[in-house]
Amino acid sequence: MSPGAWYDHNPYGTRQVIGTVRALMRTDGLDVSLTAIARGCGTSRNFLYANWRSASALRLLALRAELAHAFGTADRTHPSDGTVRGITGHLVQVARVVRRHPTTASVARSSPAALSRAHTAVDGPLVRAAIDLISDLLHPLAPHGGLWSDPALHSRAWKILWIARPAALCPEAVGDQDREEALDRALTGLLGDLLAPWDSARQPPARDSQAPPR
Repeated sequence: MSPGAWYDHNPYGTRQVIGTVRALMRTDGLDVSLTAIARGCGTSRNFLYANWRSASALRLLALRAELAHAFGTADRTHPSDGTVRGITGHLVQVARVVRRHPTTASVARSSPAALSRAHTAVDGPLVRAAIDLISDLLHPLAPHGGLWSDPALHSRAWKILWIARPAALCPEAVGDQDREEALDRALTGLLGDLLAPWDSARQPPARDSQAPPR
């Protein structure tokens, strides 16, 4: 067995543990226990506790991995070209992936109050992870210095998360084509308005200083 294959199936490896948590959360949501995780990856509760302290810490790591996976999936199907239109299409796809993800539905079933709080959370590890991922997408809109060089653009990452969550955290819409399309259209419109100042396609053409006066 190659070293890479051994790593992937090592019951004590972080990848294996988090992969097990991700798989369990797709059916049990936030009800996944340390005992279930230990059983699923072939290790012990004591080992998991010594390294991660709690099931909630492991669930958080799993959710962060799923969030990164959603952005990665969108990058494969709707890659951003660095324009407002490309970024918008990418983010709408991210929201769709999260909305349709089995973990989202499982959390809604197992912990509806937690899903409700997620709609309005203003801080926390998942919020910060989402803002970082959104910020990475916005960087091309500020080619001279990046996001940090443009305070107004920098503030858009948080605003984008705020308007995207209702579309993403709505598993009850899955399977209803009209409702999903309405969510996608609404998010597309809101993102377009929010990023309009950086949309070169919507900017008026620059006046030619050499043109003769009328």
